[in-house]
Amino acid sequence: MKENLIFIGMPAVGKSTVGIVVAKRLGMNFIDSDLLIQEQEGKLLREIIAEVGDDGFLKIENQVNRDIQCEHAVISPGGSVIYCEEAMEHFKEIGKIVYLKASYQTIKKRIRNPKKRGVVLKEGQTLKNLYDERVGYFEKYADITIDEDGCQIEETIDNVIRAVEGEA
Repeated sequence: MKENLIFIGMPAVGKSTVGIVVAKRLGMNFIDSDLLIQEQEGKLLREIIAEVGDDGFLKIENQVNRDIQCEHAVISPGGSVIYCEEAMEHFKEIGKIVYLKASYQTIKKRIRNPKKRGVVLKEGQTLKNLYDERVGYFEKYADITIDEDGCQIEETIDNVIRAVEGEA
């Protein structure tokens, strides 16, 4: 197994929640790169986006994720990291990418209000448009895909651990 596990997927798939528990159960560290971005910039994500816009935020997100140096860690980046080519290349080099996959219906039920959740939608873009746009990226980068539909969080965690240990 490559040293690190990197979780990708839509907002509300549980990248952080599942990631923390998987890290604990496998004796690994946990890194939430959204928190690293906030720490570096001294602001909340929504404040950064309001100040520098989507493209400016993606530059920061790319730099922070690309610069993560760690071993034996579970990394949970924000959902938009898939647009950051350097960051994704770096992740491919330092670990296995785990795609937490959920149907649009599951995501819509979990998110309810995208704005409150901090999901960045472009002018006129719907959550469905965003979902359709991102799925191809998730599938392109994934080393392991875990389907969450119909699973409780504990089942998803068990499925991730089984898949990862099966790869070892």
